[in-house]
Amino acid sequence: MAVKNKQEPGLLEVIQQFCADKSLDRDAVMSIIKESLVSAYRKKNDLELTPEGSVDVEFSGDRVILVVKKKVVAGEPESGVEIGLVEARSNQADCNVGDTIEIREKPVDLSRIVSNQAKQMVFQKLKDMEKEILFKEYKEKEGELIHGYFQRWKNKDVMSIDLGKVEGIMPRKEQNPGEKYRQGDRLKAIISRVELRPKEPIPVITLSRASGDFVKKLFEMEIPEIYEGLVEIVNVARQPSIRTKVVVASTREDIDPVGACVGMKGVRIQSIVRELGNERIDIVQYSPESEEFIKNAISPAKPVEVKVDTAGREALVIVNDDSLSLAIGINGSNVKLASQLTKFKIDIRTVSQYNEDMTSPEARERLDKLFNAPEVKSEDDDMTPLNEIPGLTPRVIELLQSGGIKNVETLIEMSQEELSRIQGIGSSTAEQIMKLLSESVEWVED
Repeated sequence: MAVKNKQEPGLLEVIQQFCADKSLDRDAVMSIIKESLVSAYRKKNDLELTPEGSVDVEFSGDRVILVVKKKVVAGEPESGVEIGLVEARSNQADCNVGDTIEIREKPVDLSRIVSNQAKQMVFQKLKDMEKEILFKEYKEKEGELIHGYFQRWKNKDVMSIDLGKVEGIMPRKEQNPGEKYRQGDRLKAIISRVELRPKEPIPVITLSRASGDFVKKLFEMEIPEIYEGLVEIVNVARQPSIRTKVVVASTREDIDPVGACVGMKGVRIQSIVRELGNERIDIVQYSPESEEFIKNAISPAKPVEVKVDTAGREALVIVNDDSLSLAIGINGSNVKLASQLTKFKIDIRTVSQYNEDMTSPEARERLDKLFNAPEVKSEDDDMTPLNEIPGLTPRVIELLQSGGIKNVETLIEMSQEELSRIQGIGSSTAEQIMKLLSESVEWVED
């Protein structure tokens, strides 16, 4: 019994399937095939210096045909774009010397050299095209949370992560220390960097589970108030696998930012803790007052007293004798992270140590000079603080202060364009600031 052979797919059908598999634009792929065939033909026949358009490609059904424009000459042809009269009339009977006719050649009629050249050019251009498309796609996702599957170790330090369309890498410094994975294990990470490297066939996508931004994204995913903008993350300080401190502030007075992040019976924060391998997470409420902010940042220790030297950016935190280790943390992690958040050099003393220091005249004199120096009244004391403007969030206030705007009076003198040039503000935030300013400030003409 004869068996009917399965019909092979046509050329255009193969191209269509290839484009679908690789998520490539069909017209762009067809254009690459045409350019490669034309380039290979021109090179084979020494036509590089001939006018553009002398060689073209036509797709007819499942056939690819090269169309070459040749000038009819009386004698022997001197180039690849000339044709003798006898040969020309075998293709077009009514042509004469001086006419330009089109000669159609199938690519299969070309030499193997031309076919191989064209094939190599097509493959290379398609690889470059696919690489550029993947780069643009993942470049737009920098800073976003992504899921992947652990594949293998590279050089014992770099993890290879399957992201679906492409492979990502996670160097040792971006890994959460102590975590172990088996092949096929699912994990979350953020895309920290996407690069094009000349010798790499695909974009290099670097992932991270060790950064503070990774923790930020987990909070946005688990805490609805953060996702909706009712609570904002002001800052994050982290020692991976040991401790993370997250500074939060509410954009509405009726919302407790710490409570929103912890959740009922700690259910919200626990899901994040599990994702980080039981890493300790402290939720710190932001305060514009240095003493209060440092007191919050040094939690879970509860300071008896906090003294600050704003000019020298130093702080003395006094805790009960049994709270010293809690205030310092494992390997000094708690005080280091608190110092990172507040930008103060923090010195921890127990009540006993402080009382002992105060018995020494030299130490007492130094402490008095440092933390009890008479306040010098500045011009800003008569100015209106920025937090007097309703709706102006702590993060925006911090950005304005970093840009040299310390009070409402200075802010009034700024234009929207000048505000937008401050780092971190931008045009939309500048517009919102001006709106809040106009709603809350009473303008009095001189």
